Amino acid sequence: MVLGPSGADTPVRVGVVGVGIMGYNHARVLTDLPGAELVGIADPSQSQREKVAALLGCAAFASLDELVERGVDAVVIAAPTHLHHDISLAAIAAGKHVLVEKPIAPSVAEAEAIVAAAKAKGVALMVGHVERFNPAVESVKAAIRGEEILSIGITRVGPFPPRMSNVGVVIDLAVHDIDLICHFTGSHITEVQPQVKAAVAEREDIALLQFRTANGVLAHINTNWLTPFKARTVHVATGKKYVIGDLLTRQVTEYFDYKPDGSYSMRHLPVAYAEPLRLELTRFLEAVRGAVPAVTGEDGVAAIATAMRCLESLETSSAVPAPLRARAAG
Repeated sequence: MVLGPSGADTPVRVGVVGVGIMGYNHARVLTDLPGAELVGIADPSQSQREKVAALLGCAAFASLDELVERGVDAVVIAAPTHLHHDISLAAIAAGKHVLVEKPIAPSVAEAEAIVAAAKAKGVALMVGHVERFNPAVESVKAAIRGEEILSIGITRVGPFPPRMSNVGVVIDLAVHDIDLICHFTGSHITEVQPQVKAAVAEREDIALLQFRTANGVLAHINTNWLTPFKARTVHVATGKKYVIGDLLTRQVTEYFDYKPDGSYSMRHLPVAYAEPLRLELTRFLEAVRGAVPAVTGEDGVAAIATAMRCLESLETSSAVPAPLRARAAG
């Protein structure tokens, strides 16, 4: 909540820009989130914004400018990634706090420009890496807290999404897990060894990515759009235990107390029941009120920077179609 003229706490007035699948869900959660008031949505598609407005019973606008004129305190930006830079800068220039969906921008330079603008204007900037708020992720994080982390393995695979047209698996999927590796280790990625391929799609649809963090943790990500079913799993090995988290079923299992005869103990860890997006938006409201954002602009820059390093291998790979090499080079 923000401090109102009377000195009493008043709800944060929030608008959502871009109401595709993710934007609709942001708006849906905001309709009944304590401490928030959904002022309205904005989308250039008249049919889409009218459909969502009818479903949620909220006001609809054609542009960010019209939304800002209604007196919002904060803006959630869920437009296509290539629009994040311009919309974010416009919202920040208007003095609005911003939650921008992942990835923060399609390039490191644009991402850094958003961070710099928010700092200069003194507004909160948070990046929507929603997987951090998955209760299974929080359970894994709690299980390895204080442990010496040795390695992390993450699998995020599934069928090709028909909605996808402008990015490949590295930006769409792996960027989640690049951020999770940093989140789990409390460190940043220093070494990248990517294997990326466009097998059946125009853009990369297979990626096997290996990393080393600054604090020495080895990590890898296996992601693709070729698997007929979705799988989202995290494996973390520490000096004393092995933790497996299924991010879809939200089951987390811990293996420990290894014996010389090969036996060990195991237990299922508690996982809270909560909607990740609701938790994320709650933390955004806290940032608007002055708390440190749960996922900072710098976190978002680090994730896209590592993702782009993974795509650099496309520049010289003759096995990759020319449109992909051009996109990686640009």
